[in-house]
Amino acid sequence: MENEGCKTVAVLAPLPRRLASALYELLLLGGIVGVGFMLPWILVGTLWGKIAAGGWLFLHLFVLLGAYFVGCWWRLGATLAMQTWRLRLVTPEGAPPRLGQCSWRYVLCWPSWLTGLGVLWALVDTEGQFLHDRLAGTRLVLLPPKR
Repeated sequence: MENEGCKTVAVLAPLPRRLASALYELLLLGGIVGVGFMLPWILVGTLWGKIAAGGWLFLHLFVLLGAYFVGCWWRLGATLAMQTWRLRLVTPEGAPPRLGQCSWRYVLCWPSWLTGLGVLWALVDTEGQFLHDRLAGTRLVLLPPKR
C-alpha cells in the first residue's frame, strides 16, 4: 500500500505473484487434505470396513477446504500461502471482505480454477484480476515489505 497524502492506496498484486501463491497453496493443502480428509476416511475404512459414496467424499472435501479458505480470508485476510507471498484479500475500497464475500469467492473459485477460466480472465481483465474476484467483489493486493 502506498501513502498518498492522507489516504492509503492499495497496490494490486501482480499475476505472477498470485500464481506463485496458488502453487504454494497446493503444497499446503496436501497437509490439510491428508489430516482432515484422508485420515478420517482411512480410520472409518479400517475400523468399520465402510467406504463413503463419491458424493459424500466430495461434500467432505468441499466443506473442509471451505472452512480453511473462508476462515483464513475472513479472519486473517489471507491464507498461509498468501501471507508468505505478502498478499491480502480486500474489497475494492480496501476494507476486509465480509463473510458472504469470502464464501461466494470460495464457491466461485471451484469452476474458475478447475476450468482455467479464472487465469484466462486475468490475462484480459483491465486490472488483471481473477474472474472469481471480479464476481465476488474482492481483490488481492500486495502488502509492503516488512521492515
